Amino acid sequence: MVTIKENLEENKKMESEDERESWGSRVSFLLACIGYAVGLGNIWRFPYNAYKSGGGAFLVPYFIMLLFCGIPLLFMELAVGQYTRRGPIGALDKLCPILKGAGVGTVVISFLLSTYYNVILSWALFYLISSFQDPLPWVGCNNWWNSEFCFKNSENISGISKMFNQSMGISSTQEFFDQRVLKMSDGIHDMGEFRLELFGLLALAWVIVYFCLWKGVAMTGKVVYLTATLPIFLLIAFAIRGATLPGAGEGLRFFFTPNWQKVLEPQVWVMAASQVFNSVGIAFGSLIAFSSYNKFRGPVLRDTLIVTLVDAGVSLLCGVAVFAVLGNLAHEQGKNVEDVVADGPGLVFVVFPHALSQMPYPQVWSVVFFGLVICLGIDSQFATVEVIITSIKDGCANLNKYLKHEVLVFIVCFASFLCGIPHVFQGGIYWFHILDYYSATISLMYVAFFETVAIVWCYGAKRLANNVADMTGKEPSIFFTLSWQISAPCLIGIIWAFTLIDYRTPSYNKGQYIYPEWCHVLGWGVTSLSLAALPVVAVVEITKTKAGTSLWEKFQHSWKSKINHCPCCGTKLDESKRAHSSSQLSAISSDEGSEQCFLHPSKDDQDV
Repeated sequence: MVTIKENLEENKKMESEDERESWGSRVSFLLACIGYAVGLGNIWRFPYNAYKSGGGAFLVPYFIMLLFCGIPLLFMELAVGQYTRRGPIGALDKLCPILKGAGVGTVVISFLLSTYYNVILSWALFYLISSFQDPLPWVGCNNWWNSEFCFKNSENISGISKMFNQSMGISSTQEFFDQRVLKMSDGIHDMGEFRLELFGLLALAWVIVYFCLWKGVAMTGKVVYLTATLPIFLLIAFAIRGATLPGAGEGLRFFFTPNWQKVLEPQVWVMAASQVFNSVGIAFGSLIAFSSYNKFRGPVLRDTLIVTLVDAGVSLLCGVAVFAVLGNLAHEQGKNVEDVVADGPGLVFVVFPHALSQMPYPQVWSVVFFGLVICLGIDSQFATVEVIITSIKDGCANLNKYLKHEVLVFIVCFASFLCGIPHVFQGGIYWFHILDYYSATISLMYVAFFETVAIVWCYGAKRLANNVADMTGKEPSIFFTLSWQISAPCLIGIIWAFTLIDYRTPSYNKGQYIYPEWCHVLGWGVTSLSLAALPVVAVVEITKTKAGTSLWEKFQHSWKSKINHCPCCGTKLDESKRAHSSSQLSAISSDEGSEQCFLHPSKDDQDV
């Protein structure tokens, strides 16, 4: 018999084990999630995927994937974090210990991402500082870094002469990025000189990230009021200005006019699903970490819908801004829109600087744009670092007694900073590209698949629905339970398979530089860091379990969840794995004011 006294003793025990800080308000949490989801990928990846997938036809599979995969999985991650009050490793350790390696894999991916993501911010800071020069330094070909092959995009060159010059030459914006910002070498074999300017800006970027995190989520919650909202206003201003440029209508027509034949191609659906994962931030661990600092009672479904709708809306806004500018570029260069689209950093640091130079008051718009890039990057970066910090604190329960939070944040930031130093050499761009390609391209879907399997198949979709009911008073609809059990894992498995089938060894600058074989071997070594986490951790869990004598019994025990009491108040779970069956809160509008759940045991609790 479990009495009220025993429940209260369990509650005190859990409170002593889990003195966890929380967000200052629900708005702070939402802005942090929105800031993380709305990142640099919205500027370059969404428009590029739309272009490759036939313009407006991409929006059809994108919104379908968002409905059947993105929203359910985001709901799942926010619910898991809020219920277990742990980061990705600690949460999966509670739900399905044998697959805890999926959580380790997310942290490994996040750490690898953190080491080079701030390099992009150092480039953006370089451009921001350069934006105060008049004229802008990337518009001409008379600078010390320009070669005899340089041409200015806006030059009035006609006919065969223009075609020859632009096919044989290099644009002034490209030369500024390659020869002034990067001073890039001939290949990865030649690391060249140490770029002191980029080193200083990389250090500055890490100082900014550190002070966003050093006082915990309470400080982060204040920072996101600026970093999550300012980019949206800047994007709106940029989109309005872009839409008024000559030729912008052609770019917008390309973006919104669907090519229906493309909708039937499997690759379009794979790209749409990949965009949803990368944009919303599923399987990177940040959303689980953020929601673990929520109060136990909270409207999980409402949070999910707000984050996904804002992210989708900003993606469309980015599409409008980008394609309006690309339409203007195509108009000025006499090309089709598809001929001026670039991917990744090339879009931000080569195409946009030219577009900015063509606007009235170019310095002002350049400062606005690169300020936008920095805000988007900082939000995503401190969310990525927060995953690492949360996981370390969850794994070392008494760490706060020996190491202050500020010191831990400094250690993590400094370690990531040191790992990012190779990227600021002249040959650093090649290392950046290899690490960017191999750190998450293949392993992300692998980790996401086993994370989903651990939660909805091993732990159980029905049990997760009961957890949501304990937090909100109402179980999620059958749409979510079926999506968790069937559509989400199946879609992830298909995407993972297509990722492996479609694997191509990367090259730099559209095949102009081919990496040596040892780079790909090194790249697969980086990939294996996250891939190997699952089997290694599974073996460790089976080995260390004390229950059972045979290997099979230990294996079976390692699948079982460790959660037998409410993670918040310590009330013992009933046969349906619920602690508060009498709660009557709504999943959309539950009470946000309580740190605890329902501390007054019901009659059923007293009789257990």
